[in-house]
This record gives sequence, structure tokens and C-alpha cells, in this order.
Amino acid sequence: MSDAYVKNVVEAALLAAGTPVALADLARLFEERSRPGTAELRAALEELVSEYAGRGIELKETAGGYRVQVRRELAPEISRLWPERAARYSRALLETLALIAYRQPITRAEIEAVRGVAVNPNIIRTVIERNWVRVVGHRDVPGHPELLGTTREFLDYFGLKSLDELPPLAELQAMGDVNLQLALPAEEAGSESAEAAAEASPESPESEEGSEDDELSAEGGSSRELVAAPVGLED
Repeated sequence: MSDAYVKNVVEAALLAAGTPVALADLARLFEERSRPGTAELRAALEELVSEYAGRGIELKETAGGYRVQVRRELAPEISRLWPERAARYSRALLETLALIAYRQPITRAEIEAVRGVAVNPNIIRTVIERNWVRVVGHRDVPGHPELLGTTREFLDYFGLKSLDELPPLAELQAMGDVNLQLALPAEEAGSESAEAAAEASPESPESEEGSEDDELSAEGGSSRELVAAPVGLED
């Protein structure tokens, strides 16, 4: 089996899949008696990366595997193929998702302690329904509140191989849409006591419910698109 054949099969599979494909799944495309090894597959992938350099598409490795996608800088132009507007998300949703991603595992009360307002249940429901966030456990304090963390689908959607590839906080804040401090008030060792106090306190943070920032919307000048284009483009 030639190297060119292996590369062509891998390339065709990635173009057809439309979603990240794991290395093991790429290997299973070949008959067992002539199946290429991991080194051969990685060599084919590296060759595709080189061939796509300077072109309109690129090969990206994410948590779920490898995929071929439109380059980020071309996404605004390519998105015009779809007449409907890409989904846009409120400042409240972005800040909540950022807190979960950077400070996970984190409880809803801890998110509220940082943001200073009650989290709209619709926001938590939205990120869970999109498989970006899941319940990863419960805090060992009265009430045993749920601990939230991101998923592999979150990494795949935003084109990340691991959480280590999250942009630095300074870069995130420079976007102008996320204005928060990721250090919780009680910071690490005191986080459990902060949670307990939030659970026991008769006062609750100011509620966001009903405000326009809470809604998942295609409008709103203060929102930033989480993705530049529909599925298959740079996330």
C-alpha cells in the first residue's frame, strides 16, 4: 500500500465526515491485513497539513480527533453561503461559559458570586443541551450543589485539542464582551465556605431573569459570535 493511497483515503474520510475523526477510526478504514500503523497515519496527516498551508482549508486536531475545516480568517466570507444569521450569544451566557471553562469544576452559586447576579436557568440549560457543559460531581457542602465542567464536544466545537489551548484570560477580556475576574472571592481553599455561605444566605444575588443579556439571541450589539460560521468552518 503506497503512502499516497493512505493519504488520499485519510483526506477523503476527513472531508466526508464533517466532524473530528479519531486516529483509531481512520485506521479502521483499511483492511486489517494491510492496515497502516499509527506512524504512517500521522505521516499522512502531517503531509496534508503541509499541503493545505496557504490554502483556504486546514487540518485541525481537536479533542475528538482530526478534521478539515475552513480557515478562521475566511469564515466571514464563506458564511455568506448560508442566508440565515449565525447564532449569537448574550454576554451573560459567554461570561458563564468562560467561568465554567476556566474555573471548572464550579457550582452555580460560585458563578453567581463572581458575576454578582443570579444565573438564569435558561443559560445553564442551553450550554448543557448543546453538550458544551455537564455535571461532573457535587460539592461536599450543605445542599451538595452540582459541579459543572466542560465536555469533549466543547473542545471540538471551539477547535481545541485540550483545555491548555484556551486563550489567555487577557486575550479573552480584550474582546470586550467578557468582563469578569476568574479568581473566586474565597479562592481555592475557601471556595467550599463561599459556597456554603451562598447556600445559607437569605439574600440572593440580583437576578438576571428577564434582562435582554440572558437570552440566546441573534440580536444584540453587545454579543459576540462564538463561532464564525456554521458546521464545518472554524469554530
